[in-house]
Amino acid sequence: MMAIKSHHCCFSFIFLLLPLLLQLHSVKGDLQLNYYAQSCPNAEEIIKQQVIKLYNKHGNTAVSWVRNLFHDCMVKSCDASLLLETVNGIESEQKSDRSFGMRNFKYVKTIKDALEQECPRTVSCADIVSLSARDGIVLLGGPRIEMKTGRKDSKRSYLSEVENTIPNHNDSMELVLSRFQSIGIDTQGIVALLGAHSVGRVHCVNLVHRLYPTVDPTLDPDYAEYLKGRCPTPDPDPEAVLYSRNDRETPMILDNMYYKNLLKHKGLLVIDQQLTSDPTTSPFVEKMAADNGYFHDQFARAVLLLSENNPLTGDEGEVRKDCRYVNSE
Repeated sequence: MMAIKSHHCCFSFIFLLLPLLLQLHSVKGDLQLNYYAQSCPNAEEIIKQQVIKLYNKHGNTAVSWVRNLFHDCMVKSCDASLLLETVNGIESEQKSDRSFGMRNFKYVKTIKDALEQECPRTVSCADIVSLSARDGIVLLGGPRIEMKTGRKDSKRSYLSEVENTIPNHNDSMELVLSRFQSIGIDTQGIVALLGAHSVGRVHCVNLVHRLYPTVDPTLDPDYAEYLKGRCPTPDPDPEAVLYSRNDRETPMILDNMYYKNLLKHKGLLVIDQQLTSDPTTSPFVEKMAADNGYFHDQFARAVLLLSENNPLTGDEGEVRKDCRYVNSE
């Protein structure tokens, strides 16, 4: 009888303790809105103002912030591993061919320095990646996305994993879909994310295989001639700044012109044009081409999912003082 009573007391104690344990796990494992409300109340406003200032000086920074989010969060975790430079045996993810054409990393330091002046060692580089993308999207005419914060920074990079996680522009649609679906993004969300190709540019080195020695039959012939004017040689110098805008009509506006162009066979990359030929993605292309609001809604939803992919929280990572290097201590 005493043994039964003892077991009952023990069970009651665990039952009472369970909500507290679950609460502690939730606090540790989850991102949250306004994470810096107490530790650095002006953090999100500082990031926003720096993003606006940089955009006014260098409009292309807004596109860079969106691409940073994609590259960082697809590889392992949204943990700013992308920003680490090659040092002390750590090889930067920026060395991958998948990172070709990425730039403006130096301006991440501008944002981080402003935060360090206000709240030293408080705001993570991973949150800077996510929030700068959020604010950059607005400057590009896209939707405002309410993002949670509380990410921590990785202490290592994952160069060896980049090619196994980030799709290439020549990959099959089946592979692209599987890569995104593996982190919880559905087909219409994937089609919406590729709509980020509405802004920015593509270097000729990634285009010429569709132009030479013969023109890709899925390309509009007049558009192909225009692209040949932009990329006049089948063997462009990768260091040369030869490129074509993703969208000639609204090149710096994140809108559904991308999908309208795809329906006219004016997709720049192989993966773009495949969206219209694959039966699983083509209905969403048509729907987004017809409704910019629908595109923005799906884009916002997909970006939010991407930004919350496997974040480091609690004691799993650190808050870097300089986004380029792991903390020394």
